[in-house]
Amino acid sequence: MSRFWSSLTHDLKPYVPGEQPRMADLVKLNTNENPLGPSPRALEAIRAAAADTLRLYPDPQATALRAALAAYHGVRPEHVFVGNGSDEVLAHAFVALLKHDAPLLFPDITYSFYPVYCRLFGIAHETVPLDEAMQIRITNYRRPAGAIIIPNPNAPTGIALSRAEIETLLNEHPHAPVVIDEAYVDFGAESAIPLVASHRNLLVVQTMSKSRALAGLRVGYAIGDADLIDALTRVKDSFNSYPLGRPAQAGAIASVEDEDYFQQSRGRVIEGRERLTRGLKSAGFEVLPSLANFVFARHPAHEGATLAAALREQAVIVRHFSAPRISDFLRITVGTDEQIDRLLSALSGIAG
Repeated sequence: MSRFWSSLTHDLKPYVPGEQPRMADLVKLNTNENPLGPSPRALEAIRAAAADTLRLYPDPQATALRAALAAYHGVRPEHVFVGNGSDEVLAHAFVALLKHDAPLLFPDITYSFYPVYCRLFGIAHETVPLDEAMQIRITNYRRPAGAIIIPNPNAPTGIALSRAEIETLLNEHPHAPVVIDEAYVDFGAESAIPLVASHRNLLVVQTMSKSRALAGLRVGYAIGDADLIDALTRVKDSFNSYPLGRPAQAGAIASVEDEDYFQQSRGRVIEGRERLTRGLKSAGFEVLPSLANFVFARHPAHEGATLAAALREQAVIVRHFSAPRISDFLRITVGTDEQIDRLLSALSGIAG
């Protein structure tokens, strides 16, 4: 640690992203990336945007992209905010909407960036335990709250709430901002976006990194009441007025417009998830009911860390978390059929 660091920097415990290893013949199932690739139309638009116009700043309001997202989701452009991946959008939301006198509530087992943001921005928070089945119970949120944030489906469990449950949460906290983080919603869960029109306290955050296979492009967005979007914009413009470059805006628009490819791609991932789940259960694993592009599974006879290390020796990478309640689980991204076969074959030799 340097003596030039601020006290805040000394105290931070940064989020640890999934490993990006360089290994020969690697089966990489640790970071929930889409195995199928982006829309060809998106790739064409990105290439076309890599032109002389890159010398010019992009549209700071991402007007065309916001219009495309608004049309797709059936809202008005003033209800849409875009940023560099959903992580940046979430960071702006933590500053703009989630810091209040009463604590911010979120699950005890959830996206591990949330407590990092709370430390970074000085946000008082409380965690709400998942139940014994690793599910979020809305009734457990019947307590004082300055704001609430919940991923749906939750990460790393993959378990989703229904839209009706989210509406109950909103109705029980009408004076608190509620953020629903829908990074994985396209793989089978119900989006809360239809509730935005009737709940001014709701902000829904989505990403193009997962279901649209654009993780390398970094495009995320939020949909909510115009007042909430204005708060995000005020924070953005106090930090970075030009968040999305021209290629990112062009590629994102083309992806939104290629509905056929999107539906085919997400359908194949869902089929892969069900195939992976069946294979893991046949190998003796307990698999939580996922509606994401990953599964969360454990074997009754093997520790999670041991399994992850053994898989790594066979060039198969999965994600292991050391937190007490989930230390025996592995989070396994849905890959191609070939990658799933490699994983299951490796596990048969390790846990069989």
